[in-house]
Amino acid sequence: MNDFRVAMIGCGMPSSEEGATGHAMAQSHLRGYKNTDGVVIAAAADPKQTNLDFYAKQFDIPATYTDYKKMLAKENLDIVSISTWPALHTEMVVACAKAGVKAIHCEKPMATTWGDARKMVEVCDRHGVQLTFNHQRRFETPYMTAKKLVEQGAIGDLVRMEAYCGNLYDWGTHWFDMLFFYNHDVPAKWVLGQIDSRTDESIFGARLDDMGISSIGYANGVRGILFSGANHGIGADHRLLGTEGYLELSNPEIRLRGKGDKEMQIITPEEQKSDSIGLAVLDLVSCLRTGREPELSARKAAQATELIFATYESSRWRGRIDLPLQIDDNPFWEMLDAGLMGPNRKA
Repeated sequence: MNDFRVAMIGCGMPSSEEGATGHAMAQSHLRGYKNTDGVVIAAAADPKQTNLDFYAKQFDIPATYTDYKKMLAKENLDIVSISTWPALHTEMVVACAKAGVKAIHCEKPMATTWGDARKMVEVCDRHGVQLTFNHQRRFETPYMTAKKLVEQGAIGDLVRMEAYCGNLYDWGTHWFDMLFFYNHDVPAKWVLGQIDSRTDESIFGARLDDMGISSIGYANGVRGILFSGANHGIGADHRLLGTEGYLELSNPEIRLRGKGDKEMQIITPEEQKSDSIGLAVLDLVSCLRTGREPELSARKAAQATELIFATYESSRWRGRIDLPLQIDDNPFWEMLDAGLMGPNRKA
């Protein structure tokens, strides 16, 4: 069996160097491929040659390019990982799909508009390309343990899920995804939300909400709620409420109070033995061979991303939004540009 040829688009600066803005995500992707049987890292692309030189030396990458399109045209690649700013994802995913790549593993958030997020999924489906997004929390021990406890009936039937994070976009993409994870990826039917912004905070070129609340109704009757905003926590990262108890997760600790429990149980899962991004890489490679849907499939990522933009749309229209979401833009950014919120809010 021939090895899959892998390439990286977007290396970034090494995290140890002054001026680095990320968390060495490309390094984590490449380490995952390096530790996975049946793949060979063939090439990497980044606008800065100094970044390429660092990663080429660290991972023995034989070919480097400052133009990713030239790499796609020359290297006959099977798998491409993309670790660039969200606004660049769509053009790169589409280019990879059209170049004949078999699988694409992209960083999150998916895109800066709902239309761009949908376009990536549609193009890859049309070309038969396996597309995944790196919501790696699904492979981390505390969250897997919490899900297993719910499945075992530790809190009875799941009724409500709560989560808190700093913003609904960059961090919210993980927590919206985790709510689906706990609820067996049951589809969401509607969203009712509100957001606010009074600053110009952004990350990786994407403007962020300062505070938000998203209430979600799922097809099986479970309700979800995600709060965002600095210093407005709920006492845990996640809280799962059932018919016979509840659990709270503050990574890595899980606090459980089930039926008949007089005291709270404190559960600290065993330390993660493998890095979650490496496990995501292992899974996507296995799925490419077997045809199984990856745990981090684009279908699952899109349902979480839809909740982000549906919350924004609910805030724009001040009402419940029924899904599927029928817009292409980013309602939050449209409101910012119109002066309806943000530091330039019109009186």
